[in-house]
Amino acid sequence: MNGPFQIALSPSYVVPEELKVLRPEPLLLPGESREQYDALQSIVLGDIAPRSAIECLLAFDVAELSWEIRRYRSLRHKLLKAFRHRAVEMALSEIDLVGIDERTKGVARARIAKNVLDWRVDPKSTGEIDRRLLAYGFDQTSISMEVYLQVREQYAFFEGLIHSASFHRISLLREISRARSSKTVNPPQ
Repeated sequence: MNGPFQIALSPSYVVPEELKVLRPEPLLLPGESREQYDALQSIVLGDIAPRSAIECLLAFDVAELSWEIRRYRSLRHKLLKAFRHRAVEMALSEIDLVGIDERTKGVARARIAKNVLDWRVDPKSTGEIDRRLLAYGFDQTSISMEVYLQVREQYAFFEGLIHSASFHRISLLREISRARSSKTVNPPQ
């Protein structure tokens, strides 16, 4: 029951020539792949298999919303990673700034910032700093908790974007389904 499974993807949908003019140009951010966007759009169009120009337009919108959801999730993840270094810096400050004279705190803060940069890019430094933090009670869970506390407003913003795009995508899919079911109930005469 929990074994591997196969997903049979629909064959790629080929947009009819006369409808290609309706295909919106994707608005990609730097670092996003046109090939990945086109692949996602092809899969979505293959699953929906539009039967009319209106369905094709709605399917393009579903693909675009799917791409936006993917983008928002990626940005949300990058946000968490960016704030993780701040949480590590705060934890190191709690450890290293105790008992430091006010005149030398600036130098100590600069050294902590340098250590955090090393923590981000050097696996050896990462291990040393993680062990040091753990020795003072800052495990990965407590660091993650601090990250979520720092990022909660921005995180909620991305959650709202994801929810809104998901709701809109579901609405479009329902509209396609409703239109198709009304055509089968009332076939053209």
